[in-house]
Amino acid sequence: MTIRIEYIYWLVGIWLAICAWHNLRARRLPMAAFWTVVACAFVFGDAIRAATAAGSRWPAQAMGAGVIALGLLAMGSSMKHSAAGKHTASASEPMGNRLFAPALAIPLATLAIVLVAPHLKPFGQPLIDPGQPTLVALGVACVIALVAALRTTRAPPGAALVEGSRLLDSLGSVALLPMVLATLGSVFAATGVGDIIAHVIGMVISVDNRLACLAAFALGMVLFTMIMGNAFAAFPVMMAGVGLPLLVMKHGALPAALGSLGMLTGYCGTLLTPMAANFNIVPAVLLELPDQYAVIRAQVPTALVLLAVNVILMAALVFR
Repeated sequence: MTIRIEYIYWLVGIWLAICAWHNLRARRLPMAAFWTVVACAFVFGDAIRAATAAGSRWPAQAMGAGVIALGLLAMGSSMKHSAAGKHTASASEPMGNRLFAPALAIPLATLAIVLVAPHLKPFGQPLIDPGQPTLVALGVACVIALVAALRTTRAPPGAALVEGSRLLDSLGSVALLPMVLATLGSVFAATGVGDIIAHVIGMVISVDNRLACLAAFALGMVLFTMIMGNAFAAFPVMMAGVGLPLLVMKHGALPAALGSLGMLTGYCGTLLTPMAANFNIVPAVLLELPDQYAVIRAQVPTALVLLAVNVILMAALVFR
């Protein structure tokens, strides 16, 4: 049996459906409807795509209506900090730093699974889908982290669903920002925004100077990430406009080094923008900080130092 990315999507969809059920029982009808629509996208996404490819238009149109409904429902909902989560603070104090173990298990397990996945072939079939090994590994790692969290806290399995639903309701529609903004980047790239950026940059700097092109790429990644709120949205635009035509094709930059360091450079912008609300604004709300921009202010020095280091690394590595 091969673990495919569809199984991870179905698992997420089931959890969202459970969150919708919790809201329905609590008579929070807008939130119940919101998570029901999102759950349908995860559970029936492949069926909708297959039906569309077969010539049927109504499933895609229904999903489009669902997206419009999400916008309307998000306008009428707000983040609510449930008091239920406050009671867990006193219970967490005796556990100390052990509480970090489940969170750390996610990146460590993901890395381990990705590295060993090519060798996991029971009965001659790959255990992890070779088409999406990283995403599948991340999904499996999250399940491992959930088990680790239940063992660490000695909580019943139902507590994970209840607390997960509470946290998701606290985030609200902001939880969808990474997916929406990443899609926005693909739309921008497909509509030729990268070509416009390349034209504008060619008017401002000398495209024959590879360091100037590199600086434009790095600063563009930061600025577009700050505007869009997500480096995944900025990456296709900047790679199409500057990375591929100027740095790779014209100056012979290494695509792998440029891509990895370029994404890391974009994350510097994530640290600096309120558009990355799920990272920078939601924590301030959940922690009830008096300044909603407190997280961003604390991250500014780190972002600037990391940006300088990334530019130096790119200048030293991408042209080798």
